[in-house]
Amino acid sequence: MKRSVPQEVLDVHSRLRKAGFEAYLVGGCVRDLLLNREPKDWDITTNAKPEEIQPLYEETFYENAYGTVGVVTQSENPRLKVIEVTPYRIEGEYSNARHPDDVTWANNLSDDLKRRDFTINAIAYDPETDTVVDEHNGQEDIKKKVVASVGDPNERFAEDALRMLRAIRIAAELDFALDGNTAQGIARNASKLGDISRERVRDELIRILMSDRPLQALYVAQKLGILKYIIPELEEGIGCAQNQAHSFDVFEHLMRSLQHAADKKWPLEVRLAALLHDVGKPATRRFSEDKKDWTFYGHDVVSARMAKKILSELKFSKEVIAKVEILVRWHMFFSDPDTVTLTAVRRLISRVGAENMPDLVNLRVCDRIGTGRPKAHPFRLRKYMSMIDEAMRDPVSVAMLKIDGNRIMEVGEKAGPRIGWVLHALLEEVLDDPAKNSEEYLENRTQELLKLSDEALKKVGEAGKDRRAEEDAAAVKVLRDKHHVS
Repeated sequence: MKRSVPQEVLDVHSRLRKAGFEAYLVGGCVRDLLLNREPKDWDITTNAKPEEIQPLYEETFYENAYGTVGVVTQSENPRLKVIEVTPYRIEGEYSNARHPDDVTWANNLSDDLKRRDFTINAIAYDPETDTVVDEHNGQEDIKKKVVASVGDPNERFAEDALRMLRAIRIAAELDFALDGNTAQGIARNASKLGDISRERVRDELIRILMSDRPLQALYVAQKLGILKYIIPELEEGIGCAQNQAHSFDVFEHLMRSLQHAADKKWPLEVRLAALLHDVGKPATRRFSEDKKDWTFYGHDVVSARMAKKILSELKFSKEVIAKVEILVRWHMFFSDPDTVTLTAVRRLISRVGAENMPDLVNLRVCDRIGTGRPKAHPFRLRKYMSMIDEAMRDPVSVAMLKIDGNRIMEVGEKAGPRIGWVLHALLEEVLDDPAKNSEEYLENRTQELLKLSDEALKKVGEAGKDRRAEEDAAAVKVLRDKHHVS
């Protein structure tokens, strides 16, 4: 494994060893090395105390109660900029199921490893001697692809209830399963997650959503009884049948929509919107005798309000909340290209924001896949996407000119058709040479054009108008070809 350890980490480790201390890589970085994955961060554990660690390095910081010293390296890689070095430690009681009441330094590695959360995170590695220390069968669990608690899972989850959600998150990230005893421990201790701060729950939820298997993780969370302590509103969709356009109940529809967003590697806001876009359906479901089917009128508005409340309670940023609320509110946008107009498309863009339109279309795709329909981009949606591009295209029109009809009248022309002819003539020149779109050039050129007769000026102006139509047609064709529509 030593070949996979970056030099910056080896240098930090080496200084501890040269100073006479024990030192091991530990935790997730060792697990990832054994899985041939690139670690997200690097942790070293040692028998040195904080006051013995800091003098060994040029730049460090130590601002916590757990003995962790941040060693700042010269690396440009953000994953290697800070290497955390922590003394062996023994943790006291966890009276609040969040943090140990006290921490004392241990004298040996074994004491440190036994207080860790899962066996696959309780493996230590000394790159200098190429020695692996695995006292809890973590390597065997890696081979079996299971997440198992170190020791009694009830004790581990009583110490820190967030470990239950972390177990599910790690399983989703690694495509592992939960060990049977560990899963039972989560089910027995699920209610303790209600005591954890919403910020800590949010951080784990984000990592679940950004994993490749969020559907798997949230299904497990629901089965083991902890989803109700994350987003309880989601459980209201279980067994909530939908209309004939859907193959699944609301809960499974949301899970499948979310999973498609993950499959496409779309950003957090799209994944959150996919998860919550129909969360208001159970509250709005009514049976229509006329249609002989369920209706969900206004569920987009209700879902947007609920999404805002849910994300606010989980302490997401205002920016994330605002964007998700917009996406959920407008996910039902009317998209029949046979009847919708460009004006209506422009109105939607003004409500949603041009910067949000790609994500809104992607959410619509997630919604479609979540119904059980196999095709993500049917012709009608592709046609609508081309209309969005057309509506968002920078207009090639007289409005782009740095002169207008009022200014032409100030130059000396009276109101009438000649003003339009002048503007289209100027547009013709600017289309050929955008550098001419300056107030000075256009005013001087206007004075020259105004000397022409009506017949001559009309001829020049009509040529410019025809040129604009050609430019528009060519641009629209490119956009429609892009989406494979005509």
